[in-house]
Amino acid sequence: MTNIVLQQRDGPVLTVTLNMPEKRNPVSDAAMVDALCDVLQAADQDIGVRVVILTGAGSAFSSGGDLKAMAKPDMGGLRASLPAQTRRNYRYGIQRLPLMFQALEVPVIAAINGPAIGAGCDLACMCDVRVAAQSARFAESFVKLGITPGDGGAWLLPRIIGFSRATELALTGEMIDADEALRIGLVSHVVPDDQLLSHAHLIADKIAANPAHATRMTKRLLREAQDASLANILEMSAAMQALAHATADNQEAINAFIERRDPTFKGE
Repeated sequence: MTNIVLQQRDGPVLTVTLNMPEKRNPVSDAAMVDALCDVLQAADQDIGVRVVILTGAGSAFSSGGDLKAMAKPDMGGLRASLPAQTRRNYRYGIQRLPLMFQALEVPVIAAINGPAIGAGCDLACMCDVRVAAQSARFAESFVKLGITPGDGGAWLLPRIIGFSRATELALTGEMIDADEALRIGLVSHVVPDDQLLSHAHLIADKIAANPAHATRMTKRLLREAQDASLANILEMSAAMQALAHATADNQEAINAFIERRDPTFKGE
């Protein structure tokens, strides 16, 4: 069986590709959830990986759920004949993804190469930066299937595009194109399809050029600030600043500035 998640390492940048193009890269399957968690958590533990790029094989980023598995209860999907078991399937299945992404310290860039539908749209929202190909499409389309966002979309989407616009997208289930996604702030960049990965790598390289520990702690602060009070973030910031000042990369940055040369960071 072909690996359902591919990895390619280019120095400090790891590209992770959802590799079920024949199904348009659904993320509801337990095997895909397991594979994504394994790969991304391993990258998080490796300080040498400074940025992850997440993309999809084929014409889609991710179609979200596997509708064939969803068609009938107990067919290998999230839906079970016993509602209490459906709850468990979500809890120990796809809901692991938003919790895992929220806990990651390594920055993740979504390179959205095509449609990102339902849970696929939410997967893009779990990432830290989103770059879209011109052919990308987005839909928070759960309501069209008579279901609700079961993977955290109701928490994720309003934090990115605001409550009113997120509510409109979630309640209409309408699809929007890449230019509209850029206009409302769902993505940061829209580029021609053939330039998607190169543009994602351009952003990744800019991030990877900075000290690894400071980058990861900065991301952690940004994530924690989504819910924490200002006082708590200030306290955490002070603690992380003490750690950052103790790194060799901090001293190297200061020395390089004084000596008017480019710094050499080692992740130490």
